[in-house]
Amino acid sequence: MSVSNMTATPALEVNRTAVECSRIYGRFLVANEPVQRGELLVQEQPLAIGPKCNGYVLCLACYRPDVQERCSLCGWPLCSLCDGNASNQHLELECAVLQLAKARFYEMPAGSLHWPQLDCIMPLRVLLAKEAQPERWLNEVAPMEHHEQARRENADVWHADRVNIAQYLRGPCKLAERFSEELIMQVVGVLEVNAFEARTSQGYPLRCLYPYTGILAHNCVPNTARTIHPSEGYKIRLRAMVALEAGQQLQHSYTYTLDGTAQRQAHLREGKYFTCSCERCLDASELQTHFSSMKCGQCTEGWLLPKHPTAMNSSWNCRACDHSTSSEEVRQIVAALQAEVNAVQALDMGPKRLEESERLLRKYKSLLHPSHYIATSLRQLLIEMYGRVQGYEMVQLTDQLLERKASLCREVLRVLNIFEPGLSRARAMNLYELHVPLVLLAKSGFIASKLSGGELRARLVDAIDLLKECVEILQHEDQRSQEGILCGVAKQALQQLTISVEGLGSELD
Repeated sequence: MSVSNMTATPALEVNRTAVECSRIYGRFLVANEPVQRGELLVQEQPLAIGPKCNGYVLCLACYRPDVQERCSLCGWPLCSLCDGNASNQHLELECAVLQLAKARFYEMPAGSLHWPQLDCIMPLRVLLAKEAQPERWLNEVAPMEHHEQARRENADVWHADRVNIAQYLRGPCKLAERFSEELIMQVVGVLEVNAFEARTSQGYPLRCLYPYTGILAHNCVPNTARTIHPSEGYKIRLRAMVALEAGQQLQHSYTYTLDGTAQRQAHLREGKYFTCSCERCLDASELQTHFSSMKCGQCTEGWLLPKHPTAMNSSWNCRACDHSTSSEEVRQIVAALQAEVNAVQALDMGPKRLEESERLLRKYKSLLHPSHYIATSLRQLLIEMYGRVQGYEMVQLTDQLLERKASLCREVLRVLNIFEPGLSRARAMNLYELHVPLVLLAKSGFIASKLSGGELRARLVDAIDLLKECVEILQHEDQRSQEGILCGVAKQALQQLTISVEGLGSELD
């Protein structure tokens, strides 16, 4: 049933959605009118932004990691540039609280990966926002899911949050009269379940809480794309990845779409406290991609797939010879392969990293389906390295290696076209990567008289089409972000390539 047709507010600047509620999904958003691909659905300002939980020491204003400097007023982490800037979030929000309470920041040993005191900062900013915006809290934040009972079952994490956050804020920070332990733990849960990760213009990670956009339903094949804009106060814009009908549920992925079902389900159970039952998760073949399928060891043609894809301990059966194996055996094989991939990923960017990735991809042909997510992750690594590492720069690539890069891009795009159809930044990045070898191969083929003039033009036009779609997708990104910068590069390449094709005129006919 529909809960509300929420109109635009100062925080919710654009809204073409309605809130509905069900026993399965809780509150969720639907389109309140037909929407075309790329059209804006929601534009919302965050209630709060702040550091991630379980993180390293960082500047509490710009999020630069490993800062040695401390705030001249309260003694908490703040870089010297931000300390000299009166209009930063730390000074505007928690600094006064920490000063008044004389809450001392305790240093950790050099190299520490987790600074527990900092876990309280983002919850404190949400609590301060509650006081500053009581109506928004009551209407939008208080009803957000926080899974208290499920979180309590993980006793170690619950206790750590209670001590490091709730008791710390109420004790050393002297906020017991303002915020109850129950309220603080509710805020911790709201953040854990609903906050989005974002990056600063410099690429540093942080968390943002969007009370309205945050209630999007999950699906492992999402139909919306979100962009977060640090240059506009971390405003979020939600767009349709594909055309949507009025009343259609709006969905995004709470997990990484290029993980296999078992990995996605584990992440959702542990971090979001539910089991996904979307079409992709219920299909053992993952929409015919065989993204998690293993090679059967007993026959030459078969693939091992889970009998019950969403069950942790499901047996894996071959569809060709009825051979069966346990989920534990599959987990052990996958863990061993993933460890090898992780070791390669940890290598410095260079020829050895590329060559080791190719070696693993060849090795895994006898173990994994060609489209398996581990093989796909290796292809993505190789796409990023061909043309960039020493000995494999773009000008050094032979036609054979250019074809190799193009083939890798097409294989990854085949998967992305199913799991992230339409307006997907991962698709955009791979479309850009694909256009480069296509242009170079077209030019070298024409020079070698392997292609006619018409064929050259046709292949360049194909590359132009790739760039057009890349720009169409990335034009919505923050201009200072990595994706926004790539959009500018793609626009320049598109303009130059278009001029080149137009300049050919009828010379090649």
